[in-house]
Amino acid sequence: MSNHTCMCCEKQEEQERLRQVTEQLTTYSDKRELIQALHMAQGILGYLPLEAQATVAATLEIPLSEVSGVVSFYSHFTPQPRGKHIIRVCLGTACYVRGGKKIADRLCEILDVRVGETTKDRQFTLEVARCIGACGLAPAISIDDKVYKQVHTDKLEAILEWYYQEEEQHA
Repeated sequence: MSNHTCMCCEKQEEQERLRQVTEQLTTYSDKRELIQALHMAQGILGYLPLEAQATVAATLEIPLSEVSGVVSFYSHFTPQPRGKHIIRVCLGTACYVRGGKKIADRLCEILDVRVGETTKDRQFTLEVARCIGACGLAPAISIDDKVYKQVHTDKLEAILEWYYQEEEQHA
């Protein structure tokens, strides 16, 4: 489970993406296009750091507080880097009763994150969901668009390892 990119390279890549955002923002002219501008910026960066929010605010000539308010209000926008894979642990009634909380707790241990955080290698972001629509399969988790049914804490490491092996095969 290794990270293949050095920190200085990541910083350079992020600066290049921020430059692309700045370039693309010239097509947005005013406050009415704030949400579209934020979607564009997050599409390029993968998240909306304060620096990107400030750039959007300056370009659209609106207060940074207004931009940050929109980012924090809409759950689609995130000011934190997200992992390549999004893990959602279902904590709906059926999943919770059948061990969903234990699954979330164990994933926190394995990944060394809290719910809502991204692993240091940016492979995984851990989230909880009120329901993923798999009540008959409880407890369930989803990783990206794949639902794992009747998950037990002892299966988690093998599930995650599959994603790391996929990453290594495509590296």
